[in-house]
Amino acid sequence: MTEESSVKTIALGAGCFWCVEAVFEQLNGVLSAESGYMGGHIKNPAYREVCTGRTGHAEVVKVTYDADKIGLASLLEVFFATHDPTTLNRQGADVGTQYRSAIFFNSEDERKVAHSAIEKAQPRYTAKIVTEVSPVEPFYPAEDYHQAYYELNGEAPYCKAVIAPKMKKFRSEFEPLLKLN
Repeated sequence: MTEESSVKTIALGAGCFWCVEAVFEQLNGVLSAESGYMGGHIKNPAYREVCTGRTGHAEVVKVTYDADKIGLASLLEVFFATHDPTTLNRQGADVGTQYRSAIFFNSEDERKVAHSAIEKAQPRYTAKIVTEVSPVEPFYPAEDYHQAYYELNGEAPYCKAVIAPKMKKFRSEFEPLLKLN
């Protein structure tokens, strides 16, 4: 008899992966949040290629989590509250297919949870949620300098102007889900 592991992964695209990674790294039960690329048509894309929008990849974060500590429904609640899932291929000033809102699921159960999360989140917004829900595809880790970007570059202008305010709002709204430091 084999016991199913409680360690799961989900890939989420919500605009710039620096912001997404910073949010999910703060959640209790999240073991890691790795920036990368998914959903495109070339192997091993580089950031400079993905930025053109011609590879078809989305900037995503592969979230590895302990499902005994935080469930996928809770992760997706945070996901929908921390970006605008109603703007097609855009998050704030970031425009292009690489910034699309996307959930890449691993199983039929995860697909169902994703669609349920969309229904639950929809009343938050006046416009229709346009989040892509697709089967997981090969994940390509982003270059090292993209990993833990906010943690390592918190004083950078982009971090101070864009990520810090998002983190403040996120921490306020989801305080019970945060890791204790």
